Amino acid sequence: MYGLTRSLLFRLPAEPAHRLGLFGLRELGHSQELCQSLRGRALRGGTEALAVEVAGLRFAHPVALAAGLDKDAEAVDGLFACGFSAVEIGTLTPRPQPGNPTPRLFRLPEHQAVINRMGFNNHGAAVAAAHLRQRDWRPGPLGINVGKNKDTPLERAVDDYVACVDALAPLGDYVVVNASSPNTPGLRKLQEPEQLSALLGAVQERLASVAPGKPLFLKIAPDLTPEAVDEVVDVVRAQQLAGLIATNTTVARPFEHPLAKEAGGLSGAPVREAANAVIRRAYQRSGGALPIIGVGGVFTAEDVYEKLRAGASVVQVYTGFIYEGPGMVRRILPALSALLARDGFTSVTQAIGAEHRSAGTPAS
Repeated sequence: MYGLTRSLLFRLPAEPAHRLGLFGLRELGHSQELCQSLRGRALRGGTEALAVEVAGLRFAHPVALAAGLDKDAEAVDGLFACGFSAVEIGTLTPRPQPGNPTPRLFRLPEHQAVINRMGFNNHGAAVAAAHLRQRDWRPGPLGINVGKNKDTPLERAVDDYVACVDALAPLGDYVVVNASSPNTPGLRKLQEPEQLSALLGAVQERLASVAPGKPLFLKIAPDLTPEAVDEVVDVVRAQQLAGLIATNTTVARPFEHPLAKEAGGLSGAPVREAANAVIRRAYQRSGGALPIIGVGGVFTAEDVYEKLRAGASVVQVYTGFIYEGPGMVRRILPALSALLARDGFTSVTQAIGAEHRSAGTPAS
């Protein structure tokens, strides 16, 4: 069914199609009864063995939605109706901003990819907070991904992140510091150890004040060197964050394509291996002690399983959802259960980091 819908949506330019899809999900969210029914259908192929706990949060299964699709928390209930174990909104900034000039979103279907240079376009933290206050259905964890306004100097970036925490943290279940988008000039400099330590320390301190106990994650780029991943992991552990989200989009262009010259972050299938490499490195550096939410190039149960075995505890999707549609989770869950059973795992938690163990056998 989605094949026909996708063919129609793909006749539109990417950004109008995105807005149309989001409109449909928002309208769906107006009927909680229908959302609950659709979610139940999507989760029918799942079992308790797929449940996982990260940072004190329970995920019904490991397939969640990444930030970027619903920047302003307009369609959270409609997205949960699709079966995602968690939904992450944003990236949000303290003040509204239009983002970069259009066109700024490009599909590359032959590569199962998207290039975007949206530039944190959103209506600001206050608008998203108002949307969240209207919700009363809580089927799974809600993540809030925050960043800085484009016109905020880098040396004042902390102020923007803290302002977002003040406005939004009490309304979500976890917070994500996005210091890795390639579409806000200079933002990735915040991943450098000294600046990162100062930023995370300030955000962690404010979060403990306004929303005690809420987990804080850091989202990092796939373009970090292995040594830089090690440095980030060390900072994150020193600041006692809940974990990492690996990874954001890449500035690399590992293929030839007429659109490859477009500036922005590349997501989808071409970033899969780079994201997996960062997950592996982060897992190894922390000895498996730092929870990782994996994201990048996820379309199938095999893609989810690969990230779990590399060290992710939860796996987010974004571009895959654009290509695979609202039935994606429903198709993945039974296939993921079959992969676990094939390899002798009785729960998804046993598969986490399995490739790092000598025989890849279930953890005791």
